[in-house]
Amino acid sequence: MKKISNLYVIDDDKIYHFLLKNLFKQNGIDVASTFFVNGSDAIDHIKSNNNEETLPDLILLDVNMPIMNGWQFLEEFGKISSGLIKKPTIYMISSSNNEVDINKSKEFDGAVKGYFLKPICKEDLDLIFV
Repeated sequence: MKKISNLYVIDDDKIYHFLLKNLFKQNGIDVASTFFVNGSDAIDHIKSNNNEETLPDLILLDVNMPIMNGWQFLEEFGKISSGLIKKPTIYMISSSNNEVDINKSKEFDGAVKGYFLKPICKEDLDLIFV
């Protein structure tokens, strides 16, 4: 399993936050997780915490959120990523199985490593944390 010290989950569904924490625990994934309910809060946090200890190794990003959705987050993240000390791996995790969304994630090829459908399962985690 890849060493992931810090994980950011950017998703407005707090029930999903709870389920994800339990899924990590059940599968022996011990990672410091920070949860955000929209992309704007995550971008602000990243900008003000650009250091090795707090930047994530991995970001799990939802598509549909209020204030700043996943696509808007990726646009903003692209603007600031060159100045970051650490470059996280980003996976889109969404309930949208719309081909438009899945194909759009491929447009962010340098930033988005993969697209998974909710609910995420142990097999998905195995692929993410390989």
